Amino acid sequence: MIEPTDSNTRGAGPVALPDANESPLFCLRHLYDVAVQRALPLHNTAAHLPTPPDPAKGRTLVLGAGKAGGAMAQAVEALWPADAPLSGLVVTRYGHTPPRPAGLPERIEVLEAAHPVPDAAGLQAAERILELTQGLTADDLVLCLISGGGSSLLTLPAEGIDLQLKQDINRQLLASGANISEMNCLRKHLSRIKGGRLAAACSPARVVTLTISDVPGDDPSIIASGPTVPDATSCADALAILQRYAINVPDSVLQALQSGVWETPKPGSPVFAGHSVHMIATPQQSLEAAAAAARAMGLNAYILSDEIEGESREVGKVHAALARAAAKGLGPFQKPCVILSGGETTVTIKPQTADTPKGRGGRAGEFCMGLAEALQGQNGVWALAADTDGIDGIEDNAGAQVGPDTLARALALGHKVDEHLQRNDAYGFFEPLGDLVITGPTHTNVNDFRAMLVL
Repeated sequence: MIEPTDSNTRGAGPVALPDANESPLFCLRHLYDVAVQRALPLHNTAAHLPTPPDPAKGRTLVLGAGKAGGAMAQAVEALWPADAPLSGLVVTRYGHTPPRPAGLPERIEVLEAAHPVPDAAGLQAAERILELTQGLTADDLVLCLISGGGSSLLTLPAEGIDLQLKQDINRQLLASGANISEMNCLRKHLSRIKGGRLAAACSPARVVTLTISDVPGDDPSIIASGPTVPDATSCADALAILQRYAINVPDSVLQALQSGVWETPKPGSPVFAGHSVHMIATPQQSLEAAAAAARAMGLNAYILSDEIEGESREVGKVHAALARAAAKGLGPFQKPCVILSGGETTVTIKPQTADTPKGRGGRAGEFCMGLAEALQGQNGVWALAADTDGIDGIEDNAGAQVGPDTLARALALGHKVDEHLQRNDAYGFFEPLGDLVITGPTHTNVNDFRAMLVL
């Protein structure tokens, strides 16, 4: 089991280059650490901070949500002028608030709530955030800190929807195989704060959004369901997603979407006048940093894409085909090499009989099972897949690793990969092998990281 390294500490220094004699899996973990390091808020915020307003006229209010929210708040506190007033509230996932650096005054309150299924703490945090927008003027500045996970953490259901129904809809979505764009389209239209509504509540203040992307294409309207940016999707789109994935909701929800009563603020709305959005960290930047680190180790490095979507196990099979070709000296990738990719895949939970053990795991683990099954013990290929926030699904691992002996070691323990795939049980497959990647919260989130090493 791969344990945490110092690079997962907020504000950590540069990640040391592995010795040339280190194991392939150690080298892959190094690349993951480099990718995470590139996306840490403290390293990326300063260039995007606006000038504070004249304290005689206006104030600066910080609002935000996401799994990087605590680290983003601390970065702003560290970088904001000490003599400039600063206050606000940010909500992050339980356990994702980084330790406070010695001597750093707390000026922004950080609350914690549940992810990926919202809870009462997230509801209360969202209510408080909306309350803080009351009384803002055109002389005030609202600095919004948005990162992945904010959709669940910033939960404020539309009129007629209670928290229990919102939780049920989220659970259905997570099991449906819907992609992040589809899930967040629906979430926006069932909310009183997402889909640009937070920005509308801040009017007439100027809003500057700093965001860390965890979505394919870096679309700020999708990240955390875009609470501060215009929403080009419609109630009709949300209704179509409900029907496409057979999400069970009361008739009252269907009727509200059909009538358009829950429509979101659209591009061109005056509530967004003078607002700006700054992307402070992206998946592509992290993949490029990992590629540079691989080249520094004497490896060829190739980035497939930072926008890969699809069923996790199937994406794993495609990656396996590329790695097997490279191992045989075929295809476009010349070994020794590292093949990198990012994006956000999906897992469709398969129905099980009542006596089947419940599967555990997330996208990265499911990818690794599909990869291992398709590699069939291919010599010279190792891989690591992990979520850059340090949590794969709802378990305590970031992901998993695969080597040429993975299937053989699993069979020796009585574990067949096809059976674990059938019940979506990546955790149960890799945990007995000691092949889970355990990092703890990384305090950032640029989504899936995948690396295959071919020697």
